[in-house]
Amino acid sequence: MSAAEYSIQVQGISKRYKIGAAQQRADTLRDLITNQVQRIGQSFSREGRARKAADTIWALKDITFDVRQGQALGIIGRNGAGKSTLLKILSRVTDPTEGYGELRGRVGSLLEVGTGFHPELTGRENIFLNGAILGMTRKEIQSRFDEIVDFSEVGQFIDTPVKRYSSGMYLRLAFAVAAHLEPEILVVDEVLAVGDADFQRKCLGKMGDVAQQGRTVLFVSHNMSSILRLTEESLVLEKGKVLLRAPSAEAVDFYLNRGLNKLGERFWEEDEVPASAAPFRPLAIRVRAKDGSVSDTVRSVEPFTIEIEYALSEDLTGLRVGFYLMSTRGEPIFTSFDTDSSELFKAYPARAKGTYTSRCVIPANTLNEGRFVLGINASSYHIRRYFQDEQALTFSVDASGAPGTHWPEPRPGGVRPVLDWQIAREE
Repeated sequence: MSAAEYSIQVQGISKRYKIGAAQQRADTLRDLITNQVQRIGQSFSREGRARKAADTIWALKDITFDVRQGQALGIIGRNGAGKSTLLKILSRVTDPTEGYGELRGRVGSLLEVGTGFHPELTGRENIFLNGAILGMTRKEIQSRFDEIVDFSEVGQFIDTPVKRYSSGMYLRLAFAVAAHLEPEILVVDEVLAVGDADFQRKCLGKMGDVAQQGRTVLFVSHNMSSILRLTEESLVLEKGKVLLRAPSAEAVDFYLNRGLNKLGERFWEEDEVPASAAPFRPLAIRVRAKDGSVSDTVRSVEPFTIEIEYALSEDLTGLRVGFYLMSTRGEPIFTSFDTDSSELFKAYPARAKGTYTSRCVIPANTLNEGRFVLGINASSYHIRRYFQDEQALTFSVDASGAPGTHWPEPRPGGVRPVLDWQIAREE
């Protein structure tokens, strides 16, 4: 494929930032000369070189990729992975430390609320200012002006200085300008999270239209459903490096199974457990994804396991160990104990001294998308409660690919079951 068929070509881009204490101010010429001599001396010492390395961080390291004309490419990764830094370099907001990128065509960027807006100018004036920055004539901007205002829904305030806009109004107008002034390349960061649900759907629809018109879209989001709906391929970034480029479904699976795999579990130290809990002592609670890895994020369409590990310092009769599942607002969703079934209730009337693990499999298509809280309870029914922690662990559920996600509206509630529907035409 020839270079002309690519909208974006990135080769070896790296970005280094200095961190740590601010530079010392030299109040006199003598101080300035002394500081310079000290820096030169430190640069040749092993300790000085180590300190210099510790004072810098590579936000990006050797990033190489290309994007075809008309392609929608997603960029996903954890916070701090380098996603926003990459978009800022491609939007010419900042320069790379190493490497280079070639962009063919006008670039419309929406990296944060009100990017490129002058707060003292009105909404109308900022539309013309942004169009001029993109290289458009006044006549071209005027021909799209009414469409921009209608999309942004801020027509009543279009002649008001944007410094008086709310963050939502800022976002509406900024996105409308970025998407409607026909850039060949549209770069959008997670800023859409600021808008309400209706506006997010409008934005996603507009970005889809932009891609179908043969223009290029770079889209950063933590919403995997949006990534899957909008993009064909995605990059997975971690610690400033590209781990994977693959079709978006594969990239999302890789990210969800890899990302946050060191989280999703909680350990209790001895001093965190009250003496009154004896002979019961909680050791850990964890969430395991379908592949058995410990993870903070699981998929709604796959089964996952809740695992409670505990120790008994002596024999115990009538023990039941379980969890409360709640929303982050404390709304109960359901409760389950390890001896709820009559079979296990009969099999474990007593438990001998030792270490145990109680596991519960949550079936696929049970929970809706969102953040959930697990509480732990160990007790003998109506006799004694040994231990309880109502906020032992939190985890997330991603509903990408779940039944009904082809409809764009979010579904309320904590559960998302697959129900048996039938459609019959009555004669």
